[in-house]
Amino acid sequence: MDLTIRPRRLRGSDTLRRMVRETRLDPASLIYPMFVMDGENRVEEISALPGQYRYTVDRMEEELIRLSDAGVDKVMFFGIPAVKDEIGSQAYNAEGIVQRALRRAKKDFPDLYLITDVCMCEYTSHGHCGMLCGCDVDNDKTLELLSMTALSHVEAGADMVAPSDMMDGRVRAIRETLDAAGHTATPIMSYAVKYASSFYGPFREAAGSAPSFGDRKSYQMDFHNRHEAIREALLDVEEGADIIMVKPAMSYLDIVRDVREKVEVPVAAYSVSGEYAMIKAAAANGWIDEEKVMCEAAVSVFRAGASVLLTYYAKELASCIRSGKIG
Repeated sequence: MDLTIRPRRLRGSDTLRRMVRETRLDPASLIYPMFVMDGENRVEEISALPGQYRYTVDRMEEELIRLSDAGVDKVMFFGIPAVKDEIGSQAYNAEGIVQRALRRAKKDFPDLYLITDVCMCEYTSHGHCGMLCGCDVDNDKTLELLSMTALSHVEAGADMVAPSDMMDGRVRAIRETLDAAGHTATPIMSYAVKYASSFYGPFREAAGSAPSFGDRKSYQMDFHNRHEAIREALLDVEEGADIIMVKPAMSYLDIVRDVREKVEVPVAAYSVSGEYAMIKAAAANGWIDEEKVMCEAAVSVFRAGASVLLTYYAKELASCIRSGKIG
């Protein structure tokens, strides 16, 4: 057959395929979510997230070493306090769990880039992401608590803050608070497009953050909606967000692409706990090759347009990138 154009010509060898590869990965684009908890000398495996653990501050060094050795130099801390209350006061306590973890990590691992999740759900006794007014979250009163939390994190050593609460106006409130305190250079990575997703189930066990009543659908996004994501992203950019995040990743790659095409700041995606747990469970049953599926899933996020990936597989992905298995 007389064919002038043969796309297979560029697929003939691994060398050639790698040369013309459109999507390239770098360990510098990976962020590892890490759970730190109150207490001493404890490491607890999270049953719903095989291979993931909660660490007390005095034991987190061992995991931070493993991350550094793997080539992962960015960590996002999620705090699990010993005591919770109606207003989540441990979130913005200068001696809170995240604040202490930040000071210790900054001292022992000065080359690590430290990011913090800014939300109230891990700290409130009711499990919702802000201050309650009856059975609803009071948006505007919550902004003050979030701003206090973000400032306390930065003062403890956070290099970046990442509000995940989905309150209206929280990026502006945090930006104004940080700027007023002289932290004009501290970036905000906003969970701008965070859906009310069932993929978060294992995380809620990990962080003990399941709401004690109702759900979060009045502030997290309806997963039926696509155009709303653009509105949320553009609003947060206008308010001062430096990076826009889409969460979850796997079932929302169309949203990652939509957001990438509309904003002029970097786009991050969070491969959430349910995505990780599904791969782990299928691999444990021998149904899939865990490493290959992990790599393929990660590439799909970058192919969709993300510049940054938060993933529990950060160490393993970094190793695969460095060994040439992907990237």
